[in-house]
Amino acid sequence: MEGNTNPNNPRRVFINDVDEFSSKNIAKFLSACEAGKEEEEEEEEEEESPQRKKPLKFDVVGNVSSSSSPQKPAFLLQQYVSPTREELFQVLLESDVVVYNVSESSLPRQVEEASWAVTALHAASENFKAEKMFILVSSVMGWATTAPTDPSDEDHLPSDEEFWKRRPHPRFKSHNTLEKLVIKLSKMKSKLKCYVVAAGLQYGFEENIFHYFFKVSWMLETPEVPVFGQGTNHIPTIHVFDLGGVIQNIIELKPKAKYFLAVDQSKNTLEDIVKTISKVLGSGRVCRLLLEEAVAMKALKPQEVDCLSIDLRLDAANVNSLLNLSWRCLSGLVLNMESVVQEFKDSRQLQPIRICILGPPAVGKTTVAEMICKHYKIYYISTGKAIEEKISQLKEMRSGSQPGDFSAEATAQKELEMIEQSMESSQAEEMESQESHLESRAPGYNKTITPDYVFSLEASDDFLTERVRALPQSTAEEAHLVQDEFLSRLSEYRKREEAEETVLDFFDHCEIHPEHIELSAEDPDYTDVMKRITEVVGLPKNYSRSYEEHKEEDPLKKEAERRQTLAAERRRRKEAVLAEMAAQHEAWHKSMQEVQRQEKERLEAQVLPLRNYLMEFVVLSITEAMSQCCVLKPDDPIDFLAEFLLQKRTE
Repeated sequence: MEGNTNPNNPRRVFINDVDEFSSKNIAKFLSACEAGKEEEEEEEEEEESPQRKKPLKFDVVGNVSSSSSPQKPAFLLQQYVSPTREELFQVLLESDVVVYNVSESSLPRQVEEASWAVTALHAASENFKAEKMFILVSSVMGWATTAPTDPSDEDHLPSDEEFWKRRPHPRFKSHNTLEKLVIKLSKMKSKLKCYVVAAGLQYGFEENIFHYFFKVSWMLETPEVPVFGQGTNHIPTIHVFDLGGVIQNIIELKPKAKYFLAVDQSKNTLEDIVKTISKVLGSGRVCRLLLEEAVAMKALKPQEVDCLSIDLRLDAANVNSLLNLSWRCLSGLVLNMESVVQEFKDSRQLQPIRICILGPPAVGKTTVAEMICKHYKIYYISTGKAIEEKISQLKEMRSGSQPGDFSAEATAQKELEMIEQSMESSQAEEMESQESHLESRAPGYNKTITPDYVFSLEASDDFLTERVRALPQSTAEEAHLVQDEFLSRLSEYRKREEAEETVLDFFDHCEIHPEHIELSAEDPDYTDVMKRITEVVGLPKNYSRSYEEHKEEDPLKKEAERRQTLAAERRRRKEAVLAEMAAQHEAWHKSMQEVQRQEKERLEAQVLPLRNYLMEFVVLSITEAMSQCCVLKPDDPIDFLAEFLLQKRTE
């Protein structure tokens, strides 16, 4: 099969490594769109835009590494697991469009394979029945050291119209060499049309290079999200679906230009990006760390540090002027953060879990809350700590106000006094109605929290009193559970339970129906309590450690493991062949020994009659003659023997 010769049939598109972030999402985009889809008519139609006919769909196929899941995803027509070069070349020949994506990796394997693919296809292009297209998706790291003509002139930035002026990052020189090869082949008259797309740092959905910042913001692994380096460097970016749109447009329009910079119109710095991620998804706070610390703390890989250190503003002139792209995030990551964060949550199935624990003093609300946090890997919010943090923020606001800014200082002072008065007047009441709120991320203490689940821990007064008596004195004092204080608090709690409308009634009105759990002395470790809570809440809807270990596996480590697996497989095959040869040699040796034994027995059986004859008629006479010869010692022993035997015969 030599590809699709019928223009009305779906276009068969091959994409390499569709188990990786970028290629996978490009494959998803192309499989969901239609080639040749009619657009709204423009007032001025581009000269290169062909007349579009009946819409055609894309059939996307791709290869995956042997370590990935063998199950074929729905967006792929066909999946090839670790094909050989011969098998892979046949797949390329059957495709109308070949997309080789090396934008996310500096590993030589991908670059070398892409170079082999385009060279082999070009060599075989004379035998093509119809035109084919090869699209190399490279990286803006090939422009990393390109100096603008005038750094102060933002209207004249490095552009893909002058792509020959680009200068690569030292780690990406092989990408630059590969780009030159594809451009060289594109200038030759051939049935293979070649294009290069230099993609910005990609974002969207489950995230890749920016994933660390999204994860830290969501999980609150640190109080502040780190910005590695100064953070003032400008990073060219593109949403991965917009990159898919660029590829779709090139397939449809077949533009004359052969080199495209795929970047959005944003001019965001690293600090802008991290701050916005933290603001929308986390606490809103950031800190600065050295670049070296990113690798030391295993936050980023060395290649990711190189990419996030790029300081470059580019002009995607060819994309803007020659393609008809329906942008998803034209203005960039920062201005579209809300939608990108929602994509992130949906792709990783991250759903907030907010839990409220209620109950009388000493029932174990804090202990159960901390156990839930540990089980679901979520964040614990203490009412006291929340108030303390708010007070600290107001004090900082008051002390940090500009001289003469009386309104800001007065506002902060007023809020501070109100909170302190509230704490003084209702401290005991606060403790008695203490609630432990949990959610799967920190929402910011200034936001109203509506719990998804409410659990009311219940126990008898005698049970609670005995538990308090068993506490060490220091623990009881710290938790405000000294005997008299505890009894007073317990009494107040029971009175509030008898009120016309309780906290539990309020949640019932809100359609959040509390779950009542009775504690007993037979469950001191809260095992039964946790079992009941986890049955109600269900499985964790947060990061799974094993999933992340799989996703964030170091590409270098994966490459090393792949080579080790291949080497082990070669050793296994060699050992199997040697073992088979040894077994065959052993079997042959045993067979030869058996043949020799049987031959010996056959010869012995044939010789036996002759031996018996000689023993009976010859050997005795000869033996006697020889004995006489030895005694007499005649001058002619032969003649003596002859006469002796002749005489013996006549007797």
